[in-house]
Amino acid sequence: MSHERTEVLPGTLDLMILKTLETLGPMHGFGIARRIEQVSQNFLQLNQGTVYPALIRLQQKGWIASKEGVSENNRRARFYSLTRIGRAQLKRETENWERIRVIMARMLAGNEGA
Repeated sequence: MSHERTEVLPGTLDLMILKTLETLGPMHGFGIARRIEQVSQNFLQLNQGTVYPALIRLQQKGWIASKEGVSENNRRARFYSLTRIGRAQLKRETENWERIRVIMARMLAGNEGA
């Protein structure tokens, strides 16, 4: 498999951020981006212009909360965490992506009529 960079599909970044926060707990934006890159085995490269607008959008929807803190390298940072509403949204989004995954697997396998 080549290591060609992959673009993030619309709506998937929100799910990746929510899942990262559920799995690892409160994190700063840079850490969230690096974790997503790590899990994608660097097929995804996220920059501040991608991650931070998504974090703001998720916070405005009430799915994540933020607070000031100090990072591992002793710098001020904003730490994001999943809210109760965000957990419910993550569950809905995960179920939706599972349905899409099954449909796409059928389509790619040529089993449209199965």
